[in-house]
Amino acid sequence: QVQLVESGGGLVQPGGSLRLSCAASGFDIDYYAIGWFRQAPGKEREGVSCHARSDGSIYYADSVKDRFTISRDSAKNTVYLQMDSLKPEDAAVYYCATVFLCTNTYYVTKPDDYWGQGTQVTVSS
Repeated sequence: QVQLVESGGGLVQPGGSLRLSCAASGFDIDYYAIGWFRQAPGKEREGVSCHARSDGSIYYADSVKDRFTISRDSAKNTVYLQMDSLKPEDAAVYYCATVFLCTNTYYVTKPDDYWGQGTQVTVSS
C-alpha cells in the first residue's frame, strides 16, 4: 500500500524549531521528487520546499529560505523538513507529496501523485 505519513507537528513558540517527518511506504522515495506544502485557514495551499530527484536540487519558498531545511534519508525512506526560527505566519497544516516537477518558483503535482494526511503546526506564545 502506497502511503506518506507526516509527523512532528505541534505547538511551538515563535523563534522555536520543529522537525517534520514524511515517512513513505509502498514505494522508494529515491525515484521521486518530494515536496512540502502548507495550507493555513482561509489561504491557498503553497509550496514550501521541494527536493528534486534528478539532480538533487533543492528549492525553498522565499518566505522560508534560510530558516527551513529539507533533507532525505534513503535508508529510512523518509523526507524531513527542519523548521527553525518559526514565525506565527508559519502556522498551517503541512503536507508532503511526491512532485512531478520542482522549479525555483512552483512545484507541479499531478493527479496520480501521493499525498500525506498532513500535520498541524501551530506557532504561538
